[in-house]
Amino acid sequence: MTTQTLQLALADEEQTLALGTKLAQSFSAATIIFLHGDLGAGKTTLSRGVIQALGHVGKVKSPTYTLVEPYQVAGWQVYHFDLYRLADPEELEYMGIRDYFTPDSLCLVEWPERGHGLLPNADLEITLRYEGLARVALLSANTQVGNALLEKLST
Repeated sequence: MTTQTLQLALADEEQTLALGTKLAQSFSAATIIFLHGDLGAGKTTLSRGVIQALGHVGKVKSPTYTLVEPYQVAGWQVYHFDLYRLADPEELEYMGIRDYFTPDSLCLVEWPERGHGLLPNADLEITLRYEGLARVALLSANTQVGNALLEKLST
């Protein structure tokens, strides 16, 4: 399988939310997305865009202290993980991490490197980085599901 990549300029928060909306409109199978980037790079904003576009009404907060926030929307179980404060990847075993990755789940994982060895492979990896006052999103597909998402996002 050929790995596809896509780079997008995100001028502001609205464009980050819009990318989340476009992602949400592109899901057709259970998907795991790893979100990489420095603090404040827009990982939670992008997640909020996805979750709200799927129909969640209300706040989407960063699960920094709870590690995971669940949402049931549009026929999907959405799990938003933030592993920034994870002290040891073994903590994921205690919370039953494998139970979250199901055939009807969309998993958005911030700071996935902190759960290395216990997380399944990502279908899509998104790296958000600063470029001046704007941001750039680099999307890399790792699976057929990820490639299908990138094809939809490219149109």
